[in-house]
Amino acid sequence: METWFAALTIFEKVYWVVAGIASIFLLIFLVTTLLGGDADDMSGDVDTDIDGDHGVGFQFLSFKNLTGFFTIFGWTGIACLDNGLSHTLTVIISVICGLLMMVAMASLFYYLAKLQSSGTLKLSNALNQVGEVYLTIGANRSRIGKVSINVQGTLRELEALTDENQDLTQSNVVRVKQVTANGILIVELLNK
Repeated sequence: METWFAALTIFEKVYWVVAGIASIFLLIFLVTTLLGGDADDMSGDVDTDIDGDHGVGFQFLSFKNLTGFFTIFGWTGIACLDNGLSHTLTVIISVICGLLMMVAMASLFYYLAKLQSSGTLKLSNALNQVGEVYLTIGANRSRIGKVSINVQGTLRELEALTDENQDLTQSNVVRVKQVTANGILIVELLNK
């Protein structure tokens, strides 16, 4: 193996070294991902919830994407050199293939991240939803009751008040017209 590597030109050695090192990193990422680890932890990212955070954007430059670039860059360059292409054409083709790999990986991670759901209940999604009184709600906001309502695809029992002049009793159908700052629904009776 030592004689084989020594026989290569400097140009070929660069491609073999880049392909070998990048492939090792790519295999490490693959194994840690399959075993449930997160290879992004190597980059020192901080995982926090920030108000107003709209999720992961399209991240073209990341450690994973650069590893994918150098892996494809190296192996494409080796394939081009083995087929007798010129150095200039080899560099152009390997850079283009590496960039295509980066775009593919960035797109994949972007769309996979968009599939995730936080599961956090946003009471603003309850506005204008129709539900049913579960526990009696006092007239003119005199007593908190509960309603069963479908919010974000899940049936939930939430605290509610009403501005109606009569108590809302079990099985009354209501619509949410407002959500207070402390998360209590203000409901109105339907079919008066």
